[in-house]
Amino acid sequence: MRRIPIGLTDSQHARLAREAARRHVSVGSLVRQAVDATFPDELEARRAARRRSLIVLGSFDSGRSDISERHDELLGEVTW
Repeated sequence: MRRIPIGLTDSQHARLAREAARRHVSVGSLVRQAVDATFPDELEARRAARRRSLIVLGSFDSGRSDISERHDELLGEVTW
């Protein structure tokens, strides 16, 4: 783990310390969580996008009963 010095205002530090105490974690842990949430790595961003896309599967009804049989044909009709 790499250590870096950062400058915080008294107010920022107090807010971080209060939240860290509330969550029973260190201030450093809270900062790392904030960095990960704000700047996710590429793999985690793709995983999150996949999770969001899986949520909607089966949520819509096209009104067609032949989609699985005509998948390739219907997909060819779509203009990308």
